Formats: sequence, structure tokens, C-alpha cells
Amino acid sequence: MGKGTDTTPSRVTRMARGPLLAMALAGCVAQTATAAVCREDSVMLRGDWGQARFSVEIADDPEERSLGLMHRESLPLASGMLFIYDEPQTLSFWMRNTLIPLDLLFIDASGVVRSIHHNAIPLDETDIPGGDNRLAVLEINGGLAARMGIDVGTELRHPAFAATDPAWPC
Repeated sequence: MGKGTDTTPSRVTRMARGPLLAMALAGCVAQTATAAVCREDSVMLRGDWGQARFSVEIADDPEERSLGLMHRESLPLASGMLFIYDEPQTLSFWMRNTLIPLDLLFIDASGVVRSIHHNAIPLDETDIPGGDNRLAVLEINGGLAARMGIDVGTELRHPAFAATDPAWPC
């Protein structure tokens, strides 16, 4: 042992507990991620950047989709809105009456992000094209996708993709 090293039992026990606690917490996080699979009110994302879970509101009918996140002054950090369509189609959004900047993740039928519009400008009515053959759009706080590293190719896990041969099944 080097000079000045404290080898008393309490010091050694505290030092050993740190890695054990970290391993236990990692196991809990892994179990929680597994247990939280495929709930209507949340979406899991994964990619080379890591994994994340967002609590989501679902917009799956014309009225809900037309209202979206309009008139909201804030959006909790780990929250978003998942717009789900009956079948893949060409999608385009705008920011009419939307007061907060948003990132829009355009998703295909297999649950893969195919395009991202970063930091959509509040109240801007310019079309935001999402591309062809899109089944869903996830709106999250503006700038969050870039900060987290979420990019094209990211996979989503949600029951909305269960019937379409998802890349990340429930």
C-alpha cells in the first residue's frame, strides 16, 4: 500500500460500496427500461447516442392532430406529443398558434426516425415537410434532439408500431 493510504475497515467498506451501488443502480435502470416497454403514454428512443424515454400525449384523430401543442406556454423536458396516423403518408406540419420552439421527428411505419426538423419557430406558418411514407411525428422541446444526439435512424418503441413490423418491437 502506498504512503498515506487508509486501510481501516470502514474506509475499505465505503470504497467498495461505491462501485456496488453504481452496479445496483444500473441494474434498476435496466429493469425499469424493460418494465416500461410499450405503454401508450410513453415512447422509448434508442440510437448510437443512447436511449431515452419521453412521456407523451397521443394525437391520433383529426381533431387532436389539428390542435397539437397549440397555445401551450411550456412543455416539460421529458415530454412530448406523438401524432399517429392510420396509414403511412406524406406529412407536413406548421407552427400556427404554437408558442414554444419544437423539434419534429418524422417517423416511418417501422418506428424509425427518417427526418428531423430542429427548432421549429413558434407561430411560423411556413410548411415543415416531413417526407413521404411517415406514420408518426414526435414533437419534443426545441433543441433537445441536437443536445441529446437524437438523429435520423433513431428507433422508437411504442404500441403504435406493433402491427407494422417495428425495428424495435414491444
